[in-house]
Amino acid sequence: MKAIIMAGGEGSRLRPLTCNRPKPMVPVANRPMMSHIVELLKAHGFTDVAVTLQYIPEAIRDYFGNGARHGINMQYFIEETPLGTAGSVKNAREFLDETFLVISGDALTDLDLSRAVEFHRRQGAMATLVLTRVSCPLEYGVVITRPDGLITQFLEKPAWGEVFSDTVNTGIYVLEPEVLEYIEPGRMVDFSKDLFPLLLREKKPLFGVVLPGYWCDIGNLQQYLQAHQDVLSGRVKITIPGREIQPGVWVGDGADISTGAHITGPVLIGGGCYIGPGAKIDPFSVLGEGCLIQERASIKRSVLWNNVYAGPGAALRGAIVASRVQVQAHAAVYEGAVIGSDSVIQERSIIKPGVKLWPHKLVENGTVVQNSLVWGTRYPKKIFGLEGISGLVNVELTPEFACRVGATFASAMGSRGVRLAVSSDACPASRMIKSALTCGLQSAGAQVVDLGTGITPMQRFAVRHLALAGGVHVRLSPHRSDHVTMIFINGKGGNISRNVERKVENLLMREDFHRVEPQAILPPEFVPGVPESYIEALMRDLDPAALEKARFRLVVAYDRDNLGPFLEHLTGRLGVIVENLDLPAGTHSTAWRNYQEVLPLLGRRVRETGASAGALLDASGDRLVLVDERGRVIQDNLLTALIALIILRARGGPVVVPVTAPRAIDTLAEKYRGRVVRTKTAVQDFVEKVLGQDEFQFLLNFDALGALIRILEFAAKNGLTLGKLVDEIPTFFMDQKEVPVPWEAKGRVIRRLIEDPPTAQLELLDGVKVFHPQGWALVLPDPDEPVCRVFTEGASMEIARSLSDFYIDKISQIASAEATG
Repeated sequence: MKAIIMAGGEGSRLRPLTCNRPKPMVPVANRPMMSHIVELLKAHGFTDVAVTLQYIPEAIRDYFGNGARHGINMQYFIEETPLGTAGSVKNAREFLDETFLVISGDALTDLDLSRAVEFHRRQGAMATLVLTRVSCPLEYGVVITRPDGLITQFLEKPAWGEVFSDTVNTGIYVLEPEVLEYIEPGRMVDFSKDLFPLLLREKKPLFGVVLPGYWCDIGNLQQYLQAHQDVLSGRVKITIPGREIQPGVWVGDGADISTGAHITGPVLIGGGCYIGPGAKIDPFSVLGEGCLIQERASIKRSVLWNNVYAGPGAALRGAIVASRVQVQAHAAVYEGAVIGSDSVIQERSIIKPGVKLWPHKLVENGTVVQNSLVWGTRYPKKIFGLEGISGLVNVELTPEFACRVGATFASAMGSRGVRLAVSSDACPASRMIKSALTCGLQSAGAQVVDLGTGITPMQRFAVRHLALAGGVHVRLSPHRSDHVTMIFINGKGGNISRNVERKVENLLMREDFHRVEPQAILPPEFVPGVPESYIEALMRDLDPAALEKARFRLVVAYDRDNLGPFLEHLTGRLGVIVENLDLPAGTHSTAWRNYQEVLPLLGRRVRETGASAGALLDASGDRLVLVDERGRVIQDNLLTALIALIILRARGGPVVVPVTAPRAIDTLAEKYRGRVVRTKTAVQDFVEKVLGQDEFQFLLNFDALGALIRILEFAAKNGLTLGKLVDEIPTFFMDQKEVPVPWEAKGRVIRRLIEDPPTAQLELLDGVKVFHPQGWALVLPDPDEPVCRVFTEGASMEIARSLSDFYIDKISQIASAEATG
């Protein structure tokens, strides 16, 4: 027999799931709704199938093709204008030369179609309606029949006062070809509203057969969730893809479930999924193919489509999440919420119950979404953070995105042929992003100068040394092991300015970047020997004899894969004896954020061995922490003060420090008749000011290797230990805290602090700095997170902390008053 699948529906009540796909292609149990109908038809011997299409027809044709892959013969009939259910079938009249079955492509059912055909033939019917019984018939066509099945009355979508039966029309019909004679061609004709009432009036043999089994129209989002629960609970007999690895737990091929993940059936996990340690997949959850569920994420009663990312600690409760959505760390999506494809829910955001997000939406960090979002775009206008562009590898920062960024950066940096360097650390993820970035730069006509693998200071040196227009260094983030950062360098070796950042962001938003003709694409230029040239530059102006005479012994913690070749080459040439500190598991190149765990080990080892000092360096050569011979840790503000002291003693100043630096540096400047220049905390501002001084100051502040050897050289030439240098720095007491502030309240908080300051003395270089009789406090809105950071210094630690607490309370009051007002 032949069958017609009606698959032209838009599924407006299922939006935003149907914004970019027809309703029959919405997945149920990881397969399009219509594929379950095709499987049902095939099981009952229907192998010649026609499909009526109207909304996004290519999506269905591309998936099913000629039907051979599904074991049937399939052809398509497209409505140029809407014809209604009966009109669409009439449009396929050339196919219909025998008794045929009509079924909707967007329902879920296991009804016995063979039994319906048998009934139709036995009764000699012209049309047989397949009926089922439901508890609430208001949304359906109610039908009443005689005992033999002859239909005597029906009513389309009645009110409760009009309900005279719980037997409803499923939209599945067995029809004779002569029915088509009652349908006027080219007109909007509906089976239930027009054709069947006509046949009833004409007293044609119109029958109904009530079949046991499951049938669900999936007309709205609640029914969509319910359909998945019915599949997993076994109420509907369909094939569930995957192996049942334990009762009620189906898993697709290639899925990776970590030891320690908690999975409680019934659940369906698609092929290629990753379930991290401590993640929880609770009953009645469905995960599409390629989903990444990170550690401690929790999924309950939710339906996820393909390639969804749930970050560490994310929570989904009774939600529907379409393909390629990112629900980042500690974000939450609650009951009845629906997230459209390609949307991004950033960290610690909350999607309230019932909220719908249309595709390509961005919810920024810490945002609480109370209302549905229909308009807008995915990409934020601001993509640069504190240190370039960072993102989750293969989730936010994909090769495709990196390629577009490369084309945009080349366009922003000038004309064709502009020479731009690329380099990366040794991590495969960084190398992948570097390759994609290179393609983008080439596509815009840039001459790419490939420096290979290395560290950030090497890139800064090479850009200056080779007289390039700028460059990009790709490295693993020092804060997150699953993030990569692209650092953008200008021709001076500093970070690009905010103006250039904004230009790149605007060009990227508009996709207004160059694409040169094929003959203008330039091959990358590979420059050999850059690491060696960088080491030679570090050796320049040094006094190797003083260092060799001092015979310094260092205990060093560092990443041997990326930084190792540079550090070992340099210390070997200078006669510095190095002992490598073996880092605990998990604290290698990606773990600068965990360096506090290493420092007690480093300090203890320095004291045990009688070493001259200890050093902890990050994998990309940007950050340095020192330990003196007594085991005292020198980092952050104390390291800033030590560097300032060396500059003042060696050169007399001026010395450049961020606005957060302690007042002890001013005391040292007075002692050595120098001058202190304070800058904003942003890297590009600080670099720009330091570059205005000299190479000595630049290395001390922005090159961990350069700083390490120059601090050692200074101590050697002056016959000092590191501890004696630190002893010269006046004691200071500083504190730092942060307070949550919604994005929309940040500007108002700063305005109120300026309008009503606790004291009269203010500085507005960066944020709001308020001077008190025994200290100061700086309130700085964070550019990347919904927080304000509070930096304080006091005459004692107690005063510094009390200032922090005072401003934390004041900021919280202002933010909450604005929210309630």
